[in-house]
Amino acid sequence: MPSSERKERLGVVYSTNPDFGYKTIGNEEEPETQAPQKQRLLVGIDRRQRAGKQVTLVSGFVGKNADLEALGKLLKNRCGAGGAVKDGVALIQGDFRDKIVAMLLQMGYQAKRSN
Repeated sequence: MPSSERKERLGVVYSTNPDFGYKTIGNEEEPETQAPQKQRLLVGIDRRQRAGKQVTLVSGFVGKNADLEALGKLLKNRCGAGGAVKDGVALIQGDFRDKIVAMLLQMGYQAKRSN
């Protein structure tokens, strides 16, 4: 057993099931990225658990995580703000809902402002 596979299986000691098949977290296939015209993105704002700071959330992206990270990076650059991509949602620091919706519509996405 290669050491990389052993590291992924940490925590499983023994199973009495003879048909047991260990599944690692990274085995899921990412869905193929849809065309921008088919994407339905929601742009909202969140203030919870952030010490009063505002964060613009872009959710609803269907596709590979690398493509979402590229979109998040483009939005952060155009807004001149920081942010991250976590759990399929792009986070941009600050309230840029109107600006991001306009940019996404210009790029061909179906974007809608929420909250």
